[in-house]
Amino acid sequence: MRIAMIGTGYVGLVSGACFSEFGVDVVCVDVEERKIVRLKNGEIPIFEPGLDDLVRSNVEAGRLSFTTSLAEGVKGADAVFIAVGTPSRRGDGHADLSYVYQAAEQIADAIEGYTVVVTKSTVPVGTGREVAKIIAARKPGLEFDVCSNPEFLREGAAISDFMRPDRVVIGADSQRARDVMSQLYRPLYLIETPIVFTSLETSELIKYAANTFLATKITFINEVADLCEKVGADVHDVARGIGLDNRIGKKFLHPGPGYGGSCFPKDTLALVKTAQDYGAPLRIVETVVDINDKRKRSMADRIIETCGGSVQGKTVALLGLTFKPNTDDMRDSPSLDIVPALLAAGATVRAYDPEGMDEAVKLLPDITYAQGAYDAMTGADVAVIVTEWNEFRGLDVKRMKATLKSPVVVDLRNVYEPDVMQEAGFTYTCIGRGVERLNKKREAAE
Repeated sequence: MRIAMIGTGYVGLVSGACFSEFGVDVVCVDVEERKIVRLKNGEIPIFEPGLDDLVRSNVEAGRLSFTTSLAEGVKGADAVFIAVGTPSRRGDGHADLSYVYQAAEQIADAIEGYTVVVTKSTVPVGTGREVAKIIAARKPGLEFDVCSNPEFLREGAAISDFMRPDRVVIGADSQRARDVMSQLYRPLYLIETPIVFTSLETSELIKYAANTFLATKITFINEVADLCEKVGADVHDVARGIGLDNRIGKKFLHPGPGYGGSCFPKDTLALVKTAQDYGAPLRIVETVVDINDKRKRSMADRIIETCGGSVQGKTVALLGLTFKPNTDDMRDSPSLDIVPALLAAGATVRAYDPEGMDEAVKLLPDITYAQGAYDAMTGADVAVIVTEWNEFRGLDVKRMKATLKSPVVVDLRNVYEPDVMQEAGFTYTCIGRGVERLNKKREAAE
């Protein structure tokens, strides 16, 4: 089989490389000539563990190629995937579908025989129908079908998510389209992956509902963490206690500074707008969006409070800038709210992230970037763990204390155990573990 992948962003590049690993001939298309040149030279524009090796091996095998010519890419393709960006539209929060519709027009001009056009991008309900209208109007009489095939890839684990997914969702109206998609995903069918066929509208909604539910779980445990701090309970034990219930599950119950990234913020907002447009408002999701926005902004206040109520003239060492580990993605990261607030409060910020600094410097140009975790902490008044990179989990506590000007740590990811940090002489603050009471008890004893 042969497919074209329109868009070589995160979803398009990972999906294209993984399909080629299945033995499919894949042509990835992008309008950015510089990006295509880099890919042809073996340079991967995003950080995703294992992706560079996967791309290289399939390019060498002749199954994966790159071009800026959409006409060249779709020629002879059995299926054409639309994997372009759908960012939140400025002003109203709706998903911006201009790139999707532009791709649909170009695909209509380029394809000749029967082709399945697949929306891989995350798109609101009704987008697939609109894509079909655009293609039909652009080239009357053309035989084609439009399918929805949402992605469920986690940044940092995208390849394993594609190769061993919990499920594959396909929205298709015709048996002919279902047959093409079944053939593409046959390697997953052979390992008994559930393949769910639905209507276009249902498939589109599944993607948004899934991401929104996960965002809701994160927001729920963050609010429980706030309550734990007030009553002296440990949110980790609470999460374990409820997560062992199979009806709830243990995943996405880890407290932190709020969700970010390329999916949850824009998808929750887009679903809210869609629901409002259809007169079926989702009040729970509206609340989730509001709480998460406020939470990210409040993290700077938590840092300032730990520093005695002021960071004026103080140096703050930030460990981690990306929204999660194993990615260089800075989109909607909590650090984008934390850093400006600290600077406005008079702090100097020195930061280190293993993979995200090239992206971070474009968004946060007014801070100093360190060469490593200890470099960031040297002479700082407080260290703040923003992203739970593995290398931050095993830092030498004694060296941390010797490196910092003041033994103060704000752990927004609960990487360390409170008793260990307190016994080592740190003023230690984390999320939802009742530590503030223990800090006050230790200070009183001293």
